[in-house]
Amino acid sequence: MGQSIEGLKIPNHVAIILDGNGRWAKAKGMPRNYGHVQGAKTVEVICEEAYRMGIQYLTVYAFSTENWNRPQDEVDALMKLLRNYMKTCLKTAEKNRMCVRVIGDKSRLDDDIRRRIAELEEATKNNDGLHFQIALNYGGRDEIRRCVKRLGEKIAAGELKPEEITEEMIGDNLDTYGLPEPDLLIRTCNEQRISNFLLWQLAYTEFYFTPVPWPDFSKEELVKAIEAYTKRDRRYGLVKEE
Repeated sequence: MGQSIEGLKIPNHVAIILDGNGRWAKAKGMPRNYGHVQGAKTVEVICEEAYRMGIQYLTVYAFSTENWNRPQDEVDALMKLLRNYMKTCLKTAEKNRMCVRVIGDKSRLDDDIRRRIAELEEATKNNDGLHFQIALNYGGRDEIRRCVKRLGEKIAAGELKPEEITEEMIGDNLDTYGLPEPDLLIRTCNEQRISNFLLWQLAYTEFYFTPVPWPDFSKEELVKAIEAYTKRDRRYGLVKEE
């Protein structure tokens, strides 16, 4: 389940719900978009620190299917930030040999963003560093719906029988096919729900909630999360006895 560093059991796959950008900015008297910009910088830092610690897979919830319901100016600013981030991420990936993959329904994204995603994934697919997944226009229920639709089409075409469907087959038709399930989920800014994120994949994941908003999340906060994870008994879901 990962290597030990200074007594810590390092999870192989960490998933993070990046929460609190807007509230962080508002507390500083700044517009919400300022929080999103700072949050993007935090992603860069945590990618690097996570890999140094021995984490092999990092998946972040960047833009949900529900985020389209935010005010249009905020959505537009997030899309502009996403365009810029794709460029930055490519440079970071080249430097750190990071393998980048975007999960979610890309069809609603603008053509230029989809092209940049494709270029980023193609350019980094053979990198042997951190496997970094970005969830964009992602929703766990929507992901399962799309999976069921694909399997249903195979049944309708006579390529598959209902009784032949297995859990492994479902996993192979999700956006996260080929990835290990998360060992640890972190959510920032004190919210204690999973908000439609990785509903299938989080079945046996340990959860860690912190009041720290995402722009203030640091290497030290990541260590705290992994310290809590280390104390969990993964077999029985309890805190280990001292």
